[in-house]
Amino acid sequence: MPRKLTPPKPDAAARKAAPPKPDVRETAPPKPDAREAAPPKSDAREAASRRADAREAASRRAAPVDDLERATIRDVAARAGVSASTVSRVLKGDYPVAQATRARVLRAMRELDYVLNVHARALSGAGTKMVAFVLDDVTGPSFAYVAKGVEQQATEEGRLCLVCATHGDPARELAVVEAMREQRADAVILVGGGSADDAYRARMSHFAHALDKAGSRLVLCGRPPLGDDVPTTVVEYDNEAGAYAMTGHLLSRGHRRIVYLGAATADDQNTTKIDRVAGFRRAHEDYGVPCDPDLVLPGDFSRGAGYEGTRRLLAAGTEFTAIFAGTDMVAAGVLAALREAGLRVPEDVSVAGYDDIPLAADLVPGLTTVHIPTEELGRTAVRLALDPGQPQHVILGTHIVVRGSVGERIVS
Repeated sequence: MPRKLTPPKPDAAARKAAPPKPDVRETAPPKPDAREAAPPKSDAREAASRRADAREAASRRAAPVDDLERATIRDVAARAGVSASTVSRVLKGDYPVAQATRARVLRAMRELDYVLNVHARALSGAGTKMVAFVLDDVTGPSFAYVAKGVEQQATEEGRLCLVCATHGDPARELAVVEAMREQRADAVILVGGGSADDAYRARMSHFAHALDKAGSRLVLCGRPPLGDDVPTTVVEYDNEAGAYAMTGHLLSRGHRRIVYLGAATADDQNTTKIDRVAGFRRAHEDYGVPCDPDLVLPGDFSRGAGYEGTRRLLAAGTEFTAIFAGTDMVAAGVLAALREAGLRVPEDVSVAGYDDIPLAADLVPGLTTVHIPTEELGRTAVRLALDPGQPQHVILGTHIVVRGSVGERIVS
């Protein structure tokens, strides 16, 4: 048998124990050693592999980002030693997979730096498990606290939260909503005042129906509904009532010349601004005090608008005893301008705000303002959007927070 004629080579231990054999190379004339002229086969393969890796890395660095090769679901399956359908089940989480198998798949995804193709996932009907939060300005303090509520509730519901800013552009807002519809977000939450423009409302209604057909939901947070026949979730606060209550508070303290700073313009049909001015005017009417239209001034909801608006009032010699600022940030600018002019608050001029952001309590004097339940707005918006069995239109209350910026005015 071959095994008897060619015994196996002794192992390392046997070689150490056996007496050394004469070295033929010591007695025979030396021959050119091929191993010195070229590396061993194994070393040669490693060197070739390293050169190939270097060439590939160089080509990847030189290639445009879009052309870089990305791991596919089949690559993950091959690395994990499973089928592509098993990897898909792990990704979707909609089918039982053995824990050990799941662990192998997840490890392969990490090793390959696999990134899920969200477009393919959407086409397959798996969805993106995402909530989109669309707001005017990410630096707005009141928006930030609504965003906090949205993010916290979305996390509890197992969703990611994507924040999009529109910078006050209704056209951009519509474009963002359309993009989120294509991404199949579970909910698209619009925060802050919308536009009263008919064309804007018609376009937004169209998107609301399109989102509904796609199994998603348009959520109007802090803005009025689009109509009874439009499939939306509406979470608003009593905006007009808050302005009415604050104006009534100023009137009851004896103020008759009250400036409202932060009204809408013909080009800026912001629903939040419109509702607050409506409450301001209605309070004057109910208290029997004429509302001077020259005291209702347009402006942005910013500190700069409050500062510049107050300086213009003072330069024009306008008579007033109180300023109702459209937001707390507007009120901060008002206080700065009055302080520069040497006017005392509330002894000379009373100042009120709207929103009750944390800054309001730290201003000097503390700002009397209208409190909005911002975090609860965000939480409620997500909760109702993801649970269609609950009422889809709620109105949260507002109330006045009295601090030191409003004083009493003696009426002669």
